[in-house]
Amino acid sequence: MSENNNKQNQMQIELPQDVAQGKYANFAIITHSSSDFVIDFARILPGVPKSQVKSRVILAPEHAKRLLGALQENIMRYEREYGPIKLPNQESRTIAPFPVGKGEA
Repeated sequence: MSENNNKQNQMQIELPQDVAQGKYANFAIITHSSSDFVIDFARILPGVPKSQVKSRVILAPEHAKRLLGALQENIMRYEREYGPIKLPNQESRTIAPFPVGKGEA
């Protein structure tokens, strides 16, 4: 393939400055319907009884499956380079970094 054809097939993605800073999240809630997956990202802090969704991503089922594959691939690469990611035993299937609802202010 020529270099000219390569440039035509490249996608350009713009990252606006306000989005580049990102939003920290340590909790995710995933729901779905027949046509969409919705991932809400929130920040939960110990002793704070109320959390607020910081970002919501809505995906078609096909894109959700692609995201799952991309995450699995990147976790494998990460663990090859830095070692296994250890998770504490958790009863719920959330990404909260500590037990939810048991903190005190």
